[in-house]
Amino acid sequence: MTAYSIDAVVIGAGVVGLACARRLALSGLETLVLEAADAIGTGTSSRNSEVIHAALYYPTGSIKAKACLAGKRLLYRYCADRGVKAVDCGKLMVATAENQLPKLQAIWDQAHANGVEGLSWTSADEIRALEPEVAAIKGFFSASTGIVDSHGLMLALQGDLENAGGMVAFETPVTAAAITPDGILIETGGAEAAAVSARIVVNAAGHFAPKFLGKLAGFPAGHIPRQWYAKGNYFSLVGRQPFSRLVYPMPDAAGLGVHATVDLQGRCRFGPDVEWVGSEDDLIVDPRRADQFYAAIRAYWPGLPDNALQPDYAGIRPKLHDAMTPMPDFRIDGPEAHGIAGLVNLLGIESPGLTASLALADIVADRLGLPHLETV
Repeated sequence: MTAYSIDAVVIGAGVVGLACARRLALSGLETLVLEAADAIGTGTSSRNSEVIHAALYYPTGSIKAKACLAGKRLLYRYCADRGVKAVDCGKLMVATAENQLPKLQAIWDQAHANGVEGLSWTSADEIRALEPEVAAIKGFFSASTGIVDSHGLMLALQGDLENAGGMVAFETPVTAAAITPDGILIETGGAEAAAVSARIVVNAAGHFAPKFLGKLAGFPAGHIPRQWYAKGNYFSLVGRQPFSRLVYPMPDAAGLGVHATVDLQGRCRFGPDVEWVGSEDDLIVDPRRADQFYAAIRAYWPGLPDNALQPDYAGIRPKLHDAMTPMPDFRIDGPEAHGIAGLVNLLGIESPGLTASLALADIVADRLGLPHLETV
């Protein structure tokens, strides 16, 4: 099989992969995205809350905190420039019991340590004035939190990539790869098997990212992380829509709690919860989980009617930790981590990956020693 050469290959056409590919192409590199599916963003990128996060929760100095804060600003600006719908509707973070107040205060303190702006405390009366259906004893409002048309965002990123001379190859799964003196050789399947040699490879394959490293001959095994899968189920609301803003309860160990989001059409949905599963293919919402949702939602919306929830969709978080381990930071492993020139691995990119996507692309460019670009 004859291999053709190219400057850069990005594995995965989710939002982070497309942002990285766009960034490489804008740097003047001939860039190819390899995507196993038949369309962009069919994995985690299309199975989330579409929330633009403000960087409230993440440890100060972490990649999550820095990339979320920078990415939020870049994302709002990018969407405005490209005509992608993004609305800073704001978010209420609420405590519903006295024993939750220390956690609420801790999140407030963490958000300020991260440099988040637009935060204001809200009393129970102020919460009712903003969202009359919400019952809480205290909360705070995050004005910079919003929602985005994730598919529109990915289409815009793809368009920028292609306008800069790059392309996406769909239905092109990676079957094998090897580190060579000339770069990384990647073999692909699909309708026509092919091989491509690239001096730069960005592994942004989401759930497949650790599996790609297992296929990469010559890659040090000690740098391949173990992977777990945390399913997030969503239920949508039938009938009258109660909220005009996002409403978040206190987070739990593996996620942000069963929160209420409002999409760009004004429809309310709830989730995600956390269900540890065995693979990324388990995407059916079990209607029996509704009982847990009713209990969690009624803690802050006691007026939720019976029989108002219906199963909607599910997504899988690409976790680098199990249920008993604290949530780690994102891993962006460049040559300084694993010693392979031109290779950057994005591992465990779950929330806030959508918000952080443009900032993550800049971090990848930095790991590769590419020059800074002023343009969004």
